[in-house]
Amino acid sequence: MNSFPQLYAILDASLFPQAELMFDTAEHLLAGGITLLQYRNKSGNAAEMLEQAKELKRRLGNSVKLVMNDRADLALAAGFDGLHVGQEDLSPAGSRKVIGECLWLGISTHNMAQLREADLTSADYIAIGPVFPTSGKANPDPVVGLQGVREARALTRKPLVAIGGINRANCRSVIKAGADSVAVISDVMREPQKSAEDFLRILG
Repeated sequence: MNSFPQLYAILDASLFPQAELMFDTAEHLLAGGITLLQYRNKSGNAAEMLEQAKELKRRLGNSVKLVMNDRADLALAAGFDGLHVGQEDLSPAGSRKVIGECLWLGISTHNMAQLREADLTSADYIAIGPVFPTSGKANPDPVVGLQGVREARALTRKPLVAIGGINRANCRSVIKAGADSVAVISDVMREPQKSAEDFLRILG
C-alpha cells in the first residue's frame, strides 16, 4: 500500500433517518474528493446491510475504496474493497480467512498494547483512538490525545488512522503528530461536499 488517503470518511447508518440521505451524502463526499469510505451499521440486520452496501457500491463504483465495518461476509458479498474490525469483532486472522489476501483489513486499537498486537497481524492499516472526546460511541474508550498518536506512530510502520472527535479545526495537528489519515464521522455529515473539500485542502 503506497499512499494511504489522508481523509477516511465513515458513514454511520444510525445517523441517517433514511437510507436515501446516506446515499446522497456518499455521492456528495465523492464529488468533494473522498477516495476512502467506510460503511458502518451496528443495528441493521444482514439483509438490510447488504442491500445498503450494494447500493453504495452501485452509486460510487470503483472511484472510492469501500470498507465494510465488522462483517467480513458482507464485505465479500457487496464487492467491497476492505473490512474494518474492532477489538470485539472477528479476529484479524479469522477475518483474513474470510476475505482473503486481496482485500484491505483494518483494525481498531485504543491503547499501545492493542496497537502492538495489531502490528503483528496481517492488518493493512491500524486505527488509534479516540484522539479527542467524541459523541460517536455510547461508551467511548479513554481519550489517547495527540501524545497517543505520537506513541502509536513510533510502534508501527503500517498506515496509521486516527479517529475520534476529529474535525476541520484539529485535523492538521493529528497528521503532524504522525497519523497518515484521519477518520471523520460527524464533521462530514453537514454539507458533505464542502466538508470533504475543506478537509482535503487543510490536509493537503
